[in-house]
Amino acid sequence: MEHKIRATLKLENGMKFQGYSFGYNGPCDGEVVFSTAMVGYTESLTDPSYSGQILCITYPIVGNYGVPEESFDENGISRYMESDDIYVRGLIVSDYSADYSHWKAVKSLGQWLEEHKVPGIYGVDTRELTKVLRENGSMLGIIVPEGQEREFPVPDPNKENQVAVVSCKEVIHYGHGSKKVVLVDCGVKHNILRCFMKRDVEIIRVPWDYDFNDMEYDGLFISNGPGNPEFCEITVEHIREAMKKGKPIFGICMGNQLLSRAAGASTYKLKYGHRSHNQPVRMVGSNKCFVTSQNHGYAVDNSTLGADWEPYFLNMNDGTNEGIRHKSKPFFSSQFHPEASSGPTDTEFLFDEFLRKL
Repeated sequence: MEHKIRATLKLENGMKFQGYSFGYNGPCDGEVVFSTAMVGYTESLTDPSYSGQILCITYPIVGNYGVPEESFDENGISRYMESDDIYVRGLIVSDYSADYSHWKAVKSLGQWLEEHKVPGIYGVDTRELTKVLRENGSMLGIIVPEGQEREFPVPDPNKENQVAVVSCKEVIHYGHGSKKVVLVDCGVKHNILRCFMKRDVEIIRVPWDYDFNDMEYDGLFISNGPGNPEFCEITVEHIREAMKKGKPIFGICMGNQLLSRAAGASTYKLKYGHRSHNQPVRMVGSNKCFVTSQNHGYAVDNSTLGADWEPYFLNMNDGTNEGIRHKSKPFFSSQFHPEASSGPTDTEFLFDEFLRKL
């Protein structure tokens, strides 16, 4: 870190933020979003839901606990990461700690980013950047190290099918449990797989556009994932067909949006999304409230839900949808992440609720 290379974050509205390059010394572009999570940068960077995005972490000190080894369990599931790769296109932080200290750490955050060819920029006033994004909404941006070139216009990742980018390409089997669940992979986090594995469940993970309706299973799970749910109409059609069987269905994040669209509801883009560990939600029809981990830029329009459906949870900050449920059939979903990783585990009981319905 002795030799500092200057870098610039450019936003599509013309604003520029000066800082220094770390990680991979190259330019990148994407949708600039912010997360207010205080910890969990290794989990966030490997979360496929960040595909196409440049992530600004608002917590001021990042990198101080380094990065653990990239190891896998007997099922081929990463022990410490949420996927097998880094999915953010770039990283923005205020104060980067090149010197790290943690008993599991084997390398610095900068070394890890460099290995995966992901640019980072530090020394940025992330408080001001976050204010800009809150007032103007998420916008396209570019990170450019000094001496290199990258200018607007750049492709908008929201106009691309990001789910197709991150989904598995073939059917994958995990475990040999007493119950069999088909998992539609729209960009699944590995802790969702871990949550099922420890509950004695056999998982059949299928690509986002795979027609699973001829398969034998006890329940259907629709995973989290990045981008605009409107690109996944083929998945929505498969879910509609699955509903006719009446078997339990559970969706998380993108899964909430796709189940809602299969139920006839519409979705829309939020101004700057929900990306944090501290989003409060309330279970509809009760005073039960939970603190949740979230990462999404689109939401379900509650007013478009059909008569057979109702909101399951609501966001207590802005009133937006945080899940739906069918009034008589075993179909439900959450917009937040009950598997956390990182973040609070207050709502992990939803996995048990799903399995009780099988």
